[in-house]
Amino acid sequence: MKTNMNSWANIGHLSQPEIKALQNKTLYHFINTHLYPFSPYYRQLFDRQNIEPKSIRTVEDLRRLPFISKANFVDEPQTQEGKQKSLDFILQPDAEKIRRFWLASRLLPMAALKILKGEEFVKEKLAQEYRPCFMTFTTGTTNKPIPFLYSNYDVQNLHIYGARMLEAMKIENQERIVSMFPYAPHLAFWQVVFGGLSKGILILSTGGGKVMGTDGNIGAILKMKPSVILGVPSYVYHVIRTAREKGQKLDSIKRVVLGAGRVTEAFKERVRADLSAMGAKEVNVFGTYGFTEARAAWVECPTPPGVSSGYHLYPDKEIFEIIDPQTGEVKGEGEDGEIVYTALDARASVVLRYRTGDFVKGGITFEPCPYCRRTVPRLSSDITRLSDVKDLDLSKIKGQLVNLNNFDACLSEFKAIKDWQIELRKKDNDPHEIDELIVYVCPEDGVDRNQLEKDIKNTILMATEVSPNAIIFVSFEEIVKRLQLETASKEKRILDTRPKN
Repeated sequence: MKTNMNSWANIGHLSQPEIKALQNKTLYHFINTHLYPFSPYYRQLFDRQNIEPKSIRTVEDLRRLPFISKANFVDEPQTQEGKQKSLDFILQPDAEKIRRFWLASRLLPMAALKILKGEEFVKEKLAQEYRPCFMTFTTGTTNKPIPFLYSNYDVQNLHIYGARMLEAMKIENQERIVSMFPYAPHLAFWQVVFGGLSKGILILSTGGGKVMGTDGNIGAILKMKPSVILGVPSYVYHVIRTAREKGQKLDSIKRVVLGAGRVTEAFKERVRADLSAMGAKEVNVFGTYGFTEARAAWVECPTPPGVSSGYHLYPDKEIFEIIDPQTGEVKGEGEDGEIVYTALDARASVVLRYRTGDFVKGGITFEPCPYCRRTVPRLSSDITRLSDVKDLDLSKIKGQLVNLNNFDACLSEFKAIKDWQIELRKKDNDPHEIDELIVYVCPEDGVDRNQLEKDIKNTILMATEVSPNAIIFVSFEEIVKRLQLETASKEKRILDTRPKN
């Protein structure tokens, strides 16, 4: 049965034994009623592995299933029949499968509906639940973009997730929102749209810098006077900084919601400081987490400055596991590891035990949130991409592994820096030469650049064990152009221009 949007009040305050019982029951029902009967991929997987669907009764039983990842969608783009592999993850019911797999308790009501309202009514009811009607794509940062489809049922879930996020952030129905997420077939933009519709909140979607430009976004905020602004962290910050430099007042803003990018506490503090300088008071800055394959997003709740509550999860809709990236071993509460996602209430595209490639420090906690008192599991907000760990092969530290997110963490600490970009390149553009690390920096006015250069080099060296080859100071206009803040869907924060062998 579809979860009512208002049930968040109940789901958010269940005891841990109640949450576990709910997940066990929902998992068993989902696998045996929807997944195994209708998913070509998972039915073949269960049969090939000799796994009886009815034997998966608890969250722990999931460990008998193998992981999947993006490789299951992109390694061989098409099957022998010429069909895209992603289509095998779509639930595909038909009359024969329904008769074969559904219990009488589900078949009898359908038969009664058929008698009372006709066969076409029943067909359309099933189509509304299962038929794909909406599509988003992965961003394609590391691979070719992959489509993930939604049925009307899944779209209604987007409404539910959006409503829960707004409630967690204490955003009221009468508030106004300006969303600066780019117009795109990506989760972030549509999660905001459907969330606003679910709660009847007035939202202006500007499309980001590509559509209205930065001046247009600032003008929209000044005219609409929203209490909430949303968008990609780098572009939201760019709009705020530009407005401050123009001497504008953004005193209506009470909340800033950032998605589609990692958000550090230092970054949040810079946003709060700039808005405070423009008259805003007691601003809450929220990070969000979401990914296309889950077709869902999660948010922090309000906390004092410098503290993250973690992302509040939906235990009635999904199961999260944290695993050792090397061994696949499931980790315990609060332990670091890779995030693995399992859907519990999905139609159209469905994944179980999906390895996200995201590494979380602090894992999952099951303790009640100390800020909002909800008892749902919470995912630590310290999340990085495993693919961001690269071998730079610099001459001084050949073979050194460097986590690219460390650059963000250390450079965001500098209040003397307006913005920055990292470029990885080969010396003399020769593929066989050593790597070079160049840091482009837009400094604040009046800063001692010699001292700032020394401080940046020392900080990066301590954080990454890599010394930059050069610190290049650039103007605000140039850093905006280099980052493509006003033209790209995602900023070009770390630019890898090394030629391929």
